[in-house]
Amino acid sequence: MKSWNRCLKLMLFFLLVLASSCLWAQGPPYQTDDPVPVDLHHYEFYIFGGVDGTSAEIDSAGPAFEFNWGAIPRVQLHAILPWGGVFPSNTSIYLPGGTGPSAFGLTDMELGLKLAIIRETKHVPQIGTFTMFEMPTGNFDKGLGVGKVWYKLPVWIQKNSGKWLFDGGGGYQLVPQSNFRDFPYTGWLVKRELDKRLELGVEVFAHGREGFAAAQTQRSTMIDVGGYYHFKHHEGEQFLFCYGHSVAGQTENYAYAGMYWTWGKDDKGNGQKDSARNEWMQGPMRGNGFE
Repeated sequence: MKSWNRCLKLMLFFLLVLASSCLWAQGPPYQTDDPVPVDLHHYEFYIFGGVDGTSAEIDSAGPAFEFNWGAIPRVQLHAILPWGGVFPSNTSIYLPGGTGPSAFGLTDMELGLKLAIIRETKHVPQIGTFTMFEMPTGNFDKGLGVGKVWYKLPVWIQKNSGKWLFDGGGGYQLVPQSNFRDFPYTGWLVKRELDKRLELGVEVFAHGREGFAAAQTQRSTMIDVGGYYHFKHHEGEQFLFCYGHSVAGQTENYAYAGMYWTWGKDDKGNGQKDSARNEWMQGPMRGNGFE
């Protein structure tokens, strides 16, 4: 009971932080994800780059390529093919973490399946899962991958209210490799549509210790701000951006920039995705293809 009360208080704290902030939006640049699959017979493609780093190590991603497919009703198939770099600080105070040579190359590929379990209604949020499998395509000896298949097991919720949108949830990451740790993570985000072109938002994202082989050797809580810009003459094209910094725990920085395209067959014949659809990505080792 005490553990449950502590978790409830932490969730309320996150929501209060979000409610008192001054910038809002949602989009693939964030670390919080959503439970809404791509519309049936629709596709998404991203080209992105970014960075996530601590004083122990800086990890970059890019160029990275993401593809999502609305394969069957309420199900999205997902893949990311990322290149990236690792840049240890080689500072003795972070031993045994943060050591080794810098490297750049193909990192671990991500495969996933997003499933909508409960549809959103007037009083009930949408609930779904986004299970991911990280395939060991990177060179483990150079620090560009984990060397074994690892997993992300989250549950996400979403609720719309006019031009506002709320996403949140969390999960557990399983990494069966030495010098890495299994750890929990949670994210809570508020989005606001400012006009037809621009959406901005803020999230609170927290994760546990990821192990000495990762840049995130200690737990951290971050606030990220960003959004996406819809191009006027290309409704299926967007520019995405985000920057975040830690507010508790280990000092950590997060940044993302990318381009997004969507297309596909629409039942109404307009060739565009449903207006209620909102796309999302996770952050380093949590969905954006970072290591």
